[in-house]
Amino acid sequence: MGVDSIEAGFPIVSEGEFKAVKAIAREVSNSEVIALARTRKEDIDRAIDAGVKAIHIFIATSDLHMKYKLRMSREEVVEAAVNAVTYAKSHGLTVEFSAEDATRSDPPNFLVRVFQEVVNAGADRLDIADTVGVMWPSRMASLVRFVRDMVKGNYLLSVHCHDDFGMAVANSVAAIEAGGADQAHGTINGVGGERAGNAALEEIAAAVKFLLNYNVNIRFERVKEVSDLVSRLFGIPVPPNKAIVGANAFSHESGIHVHGVLSNPPFTYEPIDPTSRHE
Repeated sequence: MGVDSIEAGFPIVSEGEFKAVKAIAREVSNSEVIALARTRKEDIDRAIDAGVKAIHIFIATSDLHMKYKLRMSREEVVEAAVNAVTYAKSHGLTVEFSAEDATRSDPPNFLVRVFQEVVNAGADRLDIADTVGVMWPSRMASLVRFVRDMVKGNYLLSVHCHDDFGMAVANSVAAIEAGGADQAHGTINGVGGERAGNAALEEIAAAVKFLLNYNVNIRFERVKEVSDLVSRLFGIPVPPNKAIVGANAFSHESGIHVHGVLSNPPFTYEPIDPTSRHE
């Protein structure tokens, strides 16, 4: 499908997860394969053993998560983040650092401080995680611009959006349009391990390409095939009215619509060519 990077899994979680990441890292050659890790040496070592060349290190930066989940002070979080990034870079890994619950952190102070510290330690990418999906497009745009303006250095900026309020795709696109975000995390069909899932990769890619007119590497003729595969293997049906990949995404009922489509397919009542999602 042409994605730039594939987060294959969390190797420390189990032997099965480790073997899966290792197999993916071995077999996939046209996309970067990246493994997830906490700011712990054993997590990073397990990712290295899995054979990946890139790692996604995360730790929470909101006061809520630091107090009740991590039970760590701000200073301890900064130290853990810097030590983890330094250790991973010393092993030659490309490092993406994610601030979990970033959108509920203290942007003017602590979030920027953590990001600057890890960039100074060598992080190649930063990620703003909207862990519980509380952002909306204008606020996300403002946040990515703020981070880009305040955090100095050579890095790519990512966003990771959840869909609790149905705005994960809109927030991802707004972050890119704002000129701050270089990368957006997404999942096929928006599936996720918890709650309302994540931003749908195929919707982000279509919006960025066909609405913002940015170049992306996604092969849109493969999108429907991959969507159907994920739906079948995960046992999660795709709603017929789902954008881009739903069965009804390019169907018409009204006579006026049908006449328009027949007169000038596909753009009278369709924003993109439906054949773009099929080979």
